[in-house]
Amino acid sequence: MNAHHLLTTALLALLGPAAHAQPAPRTFHLKSPDGKLDLTVQAGPRLTWAVQHEATPVITPSAVALTLAGGEVLGNNAVVSGTKTAAVNTTFATPIYKKSQVVDHYNQLTLNLKGDYGLIFRAYDDGVAYRFFTRRKGEITVQSEEANFTFAQDFPALLPFVRDLRDPRDLYISSFEALYSPLKLSEVVKVKRDTLAFLPALVAVGGGKKAVVLEADVEDYPGMFLTGDAQGAPALHGNFAPAPLTEAAGGFHNMQLVVPKRAGYLAKTRGTRSFPWRTVVISAADKDLANSDMVQKLAAPSRLKDVSWIKPGKVAWDWWNDWNISHVNFRAGINTDTYKYYIDFASANKLEYVILDEGWSEETDILKISPQVDLAALIAYGQQKNVGIILWANWRAISEKTDAAYGQYAKMGVKGFKIDFLDRDDQKMVNSTYTLAQKAADHHLLVDFHGMHKPDGLQRTYPNVLNFEGVKGLENNKWTPHDDVPRYDATLPFIRMLAGPMDYTPGALRNATRAEFRPNNSKPMSQGTRCHQLAMYVVFEAPLQMLADSPTAYLKEQESTDFIAAVPTTFDQTVALDGKVGDYVALARQKGDTWYVGALGNWDAHEMTLDLAFLGEGQYEAVVFRDGVNADRDATDYKREVVPVSAQSKLKISLSNGGGWAARIYRK
Repeated sequence: MNAHHLLTTALLALLGPAAHAQPAPRTFHLKSPDGKLDLTVQAGPRLTWAVQHEATPVITPSAVALTLAGGEVLGNNAVVSGTKTAAVNTTFATPIYKKSQVVDHYNQLTLNLKGDYGLIFRAYDDGVAYRFFTRRKGEITVQSEEANFTFAQDFPALLPFVRDLRDPRDLYISSFEALYSPLKLSEVVKVKRDTLAFLPALVAVGGGKKAVVLEADVEDYPGMFLTGDAQGAPALHGNFAPAPLTEAAGGFHNMQLVVPKRAGYLAKTRGTRSFPWRTVVISAADKDLANSDMVQKLAAPSRLKDVSWIKPGKVAWDWWNDWNISHVNFRAGINTDTYKYYIDFASANKLEYVILDEGWSEETDILKISPQVDLAALIAYGQQKNVGIILWANWRAISEKTDAAYGQYAKMGVKGFKIDFLDRDDQKMVNSTYTLAQKAADHHLLVDFHGMHKPDGLQRTYPNVLNFEGVKGLENNKWTPHDDVPRYDATLPFIRMLAGPMDYTPGALRNATRAEFRPNNSKPMSQGTRCHQLAMYVVFEAPLQMLADSPTAYLKEQESTDFIAAVPTTFDQTVALDGKVGDYVALARQKGDTWYVGALGNWDAHEMTLDLAFLGEGQYEAVVFRDGVNADRDATDYKREVVPVSAQSKLKISLSNGGGWAARIYRK
């Protein structure tokens, strides 16, 4: 053996297998059906993805990876063993949604990688998505996930941050209620160094274009939070709650299980599975964000063969108005007489449900009914009046006795549960939502999840889950005089509502200007005008929609109540008319032969022109509720009028400070 050969052998031994086994990087492109979005994937030492919309770079190369127990990193030194492409253009029915069917049109690239795993990438006209999959035997442990969103510049962003202080031992406890913080990407780590943001989050990527980061189909896995870049780069990084090792009673009235200690891994899960979708919705016009179907398209299809028993609708709600009814001959409160009054009100206004919020049962034992509440009598009374009963439950209580509670109350005739105080998004809690949804469906029960992260498609997989909180609605802001609520309201349709329905619980009739608003528990107020509240019933997606105020207040304002009661909670079609994030939004929704139009704005006054080209042929009448000329001084001031319109009409409308505009349009 000569000296050159000896030297080469020694160098190869020193450098190891990488010296002659490192694969050359491979690059793949996937375009959206309209050709405007270009998704670039590079498989090599790191697996990266990038997205460009026409000439605008949206996501620059960003690494993705899953690290398994033992240190194996799926995504590093990626060797492509095969690829598959597909072009899909189909529709699927969505009977409990803001439209009756969704167009699912995308191009797809599947990368099979050596090591029995791979990734699926999709490019839609309005965004991109990717997910890992594994094909391993038995169980695997996911130690960590790397989900990166690196942007081309230091763009401005709107992020909601975790602000919960109930258990300082755990960063991940949260009710997912927060205003949007406006800041540049580089400022996230500087301003919010020790704070997590939660999804969805919006980034303005230049040229008027917006990108919203989302996830979908999160099953048997924790939900994703976001952090800024440690070096202040224009990037957002996925962050995930580790699996709980221990739990303890805690939180509000000990109604939760908090997590004093978490594991060193995210999830123990099936070795053969698909992981959650990571997606970015991209829009050149703000208004289009308010009509996105991305989460619905990426969610797992319905697992319920029969959905005919699922009845969306509106709910007379007790808690926000503090059971405060007057001009009656009984003491109002959590008792049978009060709830019979709510049932009478619901029946008279053709509302489908009444909810019994906290107090009807013991907080820690859901099977023990308050002696002040004759639940059987209320259910029977509601049946006579064609009004269903929904019960509130805290998550801990119903999780401990799910089968007994569902079985007992379904047999009595209860229609569903509002399940509150989940306040976590780790693997165990995510799994719990699937279990609670499935078992509820087995008993033909509806579910409304509160104190929970944003929806991620569970509402398509289990259509009996009609609504989610994950929003800083009236329940929260009745006590927050310093919150800019109208701006938040005019932001939600472009960010939070992309994830799915939201239980904002609108309908306040004590409407206040910015100067007048003050906290009041028994006679709560809302910020903004009466028409701002009315418009929410059109703009905010909610198949199970609350009427937050008192029956006494609604009876005094029957004209407004009639409009609210007439607005459906699911629709055949939705049209985005106008909008600017944080400023104003206008949507039209169709149900049968009738259209409903809603517009609402921030504390600034706005004027806009609504093009009614979505109307069919013929002549129509519009029952319009608009801000009164003095609504900037008295937020309850409004004007109702009936005006003739047609598809050729272009209505000029004005929104007062914190204002709104709402209409019901029907064929003459």
